[in-house]
Amino acid sequence: MAAPPNKTSEPLVITSLQNERIKAIRALDMRKERKETGLFVAEGTSVLVMAEQRGVVPETIVCLADNPEETQRAKEVCAWAEEQGATALSVTARVLGKLANKDNPQSLLGVFRQRWSELPNVSGVKPDDLWLALEEVRDPGNLGTMIRTADAVGATGIILIGTCCDPYVRECVRATMGSIFSVPLARTSREDFVAWRAGWVGDVVATHLNGRQDFRDVSYQGPVLLAMGSEGPGLSDALVEQATKVVRIPMAGQLDSLNLAVATALTLYEIKRPTLKRQP
Repeated sequence: MAAPPNKTSEPLVITSLQNERIKAIRALDMRKERKETGLFVAEGTSVLVMAEQRGVVPETIVCLADNPEETQRAKEVCAWAEEQGATALSVTARVLGKLANKDNPQSLLGVFRQRWSELPNVSGVKPDDLWLALEEVRDPGNLGTMIRTADAVGATGIILIGTCCDPYVRECVRATMGSIFSVPLARTSREDFVAWRAGWVGDVVATHLNGRQDFRDVSYQGPVLLAMGSEGPGLSDALVEQATKVVRIPMAGQLDSLNLAVATALTLYEIKRPTLKRQP
């Protein structure tokens, strides 16, 4: 009878890019593979700490072997993931270099299962809830920034409408700085969104160049649903028509519009301003 494996022994260091587990992780750079497997990659100790704090366990955690610069916090995250059942892989710098972001490589990454929520039941929405609806957003950096901002402002969740970019692509996950583990994400078609919105009991707010009201002068009636459009065309007429309030962000310079993530941040914070507590 074979002896049981020694749990205290050092893990085998993976040196080959042809290792099947390494190839499977590399394949997650393709949207098709992410869609088929339901998995995604998140990099960096700080991001994985956020996952730990939210109780989101990776299926696989990858660390750099013989890393003298590994922090105590990174070791703790690795230990926590293993205790929770994650598969731990120890790899060489060459292998990690092919798995990690090329511009700012990290020494720790995890493979997680994607999390999708259903559209909220409108009868159960609370008066102080704030949902962000994003139509046809194409830039993953913008989307990641908006997910991070929604988390910062205490928004309830985000609804992706139509053909949006994948929130689980690495660029977007990196831009969220870990908020991908905190903010519920739902997705739907424009038609289904319009049908669902019919039951919304609070304000539906749209930002538009032709908005008649300055977004700072509006009293928002909760629960609030903020709808923002794509980087180029903006919000479609079909969704502007769903708004109870169409507002504008004033421009004092030569430009007539803001970056989508910036405009979204300004509007989210303005809507939440009456309830956000001042910090000492």
